[in-house]
Amino acid sequence: MGKGPFSFRRPTIRRRPKKPTPPSPTAASPNDATPPPNAVSNSIADAMAASKPKKKAGGARLWMRFDRFGQSELIECDKSTIIKRVSIPARDLRILGPVFSHSSNILAREKAMVVNLEYIKAIVTAEEVLLLDPLRQEVLPFVDQLRQQIPHKSSFQTQGGAQMAVQDNEMHLSTGGQWLPVPEAAEGLQCELPFEFQVLEIALEVVCTYLDSSVADLERYAYPVLDELARNVSTKNLEHVRSLKSNLTRLLARVQKVRDEIEHLLDDNEDMAHLYLTRKWIQSQQSEALLAATASNSIVSAGPHLRHLSSNRSTSLLSSNCLDEHDVEDLEMLLEAYFMQLDGTRNKILSVREYIDDTEDYVNIQLDNQRNELIQLQLTLTIASFAIAVETLIAGMFGMNIPCQLYNIDGIFGTFVGVITAACVLLFLLVLGYARWKKLLGS
Repeated sequence: MGKGPFSFRRPTIRRRPKKPTPPSPTAASPNDATPPPNAVSNSIADAMAASKPKKKAGGARLWMRFDRFGQSELIECDKSTIIKRVSIPARDLRILGPVFSHSSNILAREKAMVVNLEYIKAIVTAEEVLLLDPLRQEVLPFVDQLRQQIPHKSSFQTQGGAQMAVQDNEMHLSTGGQWLPVPEAAEGLQCELPFEFQVLEIALEVVCTYLDSSVADLERYAYPVLDELARNVSTKNLEHVRSLKSNLTRLLARVQKVRDEIEHLLDDNEDMAHLYLTRKWIQSQQSEALLAATASNSIVSAGPHLRHLSSNRSTSLLSSNCLDEHDVEDLEMLLEAYFMQLDGTRNKILSVREYIDDTEDYVNIQLDNQRNELIQLQLTLTIASFAIAVETLIAGMFGMNIPCQLYNIDGIFGTFVGVITAACVLLFLLVLGYARWKKLLGS
């Protein structure tokens, strides 16, 4: 009887539409000044939520950004951010992951170069380099080399570009209030190695130096251990040599991977041409400058000298681009130098391995010699046992209770035993001489 009226009256008395009216200043009281419990709880919850630190984005890793002017900073970026920043496919980031930690790759992309050399994992563009895990102990030498070499080279290039700008004031064209670089000014960036090749050179230098030092340490440890094994063949020395061979095999594989990657690049000029990121950047700037100059000449009438200059420069730039597009001499010389260094490191490892093989052969010869000596001793004892067995056979025959006339002769025992023993010794010497004659025993 009461459900119907209550169900219809509930919407009319619900509290949601009510809004607290601000109290008038005359009617204010201490009880009115206290906030409601719900507001207090909500404010406490908001404060706790604000005080909690934000969770780290999933998949974010520590990177170091290092630009061509020597400015560096540490950033945390996830995969999507890196992909958008350097315009590389997602599979290239897997190469920089822990699964391919001991692989060596130098990949050329449209706007970036992916470098994975030993512990150096970086993404290089024409303007900056992104280094993964820069705080690792192995990566710190590479970071130090970047900080020491890149600013010096970049400042030299900047000063050279400024001098060129002072000498030629026609390096820029004014189009609509915006200054566009004429390609001749951009060509000043190529007075030395491009930025990406400077980074690649530093990475190869650090990696080659690390591998050389590893090989030197291995050589200092290997030769004393091998000499000790040659002097004394024991289980302890054999275990040391086994550990040495395993370390040598791993080091050879690491050197071989870096060497093979450089050799692969040297065999393909097209791949080397794709690594010229600065050239691509300059060409894009040239095309944009030419398009802007063409558009400005079509809209605003320029002076005859400017039109003649722009036409001559455009034709020369087009011809120079066609000629320089496949010029990979600088990179080829750079890679050949470190290829030769890695080849020398590989030869050192192979020489150590040959020394190990020679030592093993020497140890095997020693063991074979000892085994042959044991076989000869066994053969000698066998011949002696045969002679003693013949004497025992004769003594056993006369030990039977068979009537014999020799038993009745006085003093025959000593004579008989002496004769049998002498016969057995003679038999032993005859068989031993036969074995020596057949070269079954050493002299």
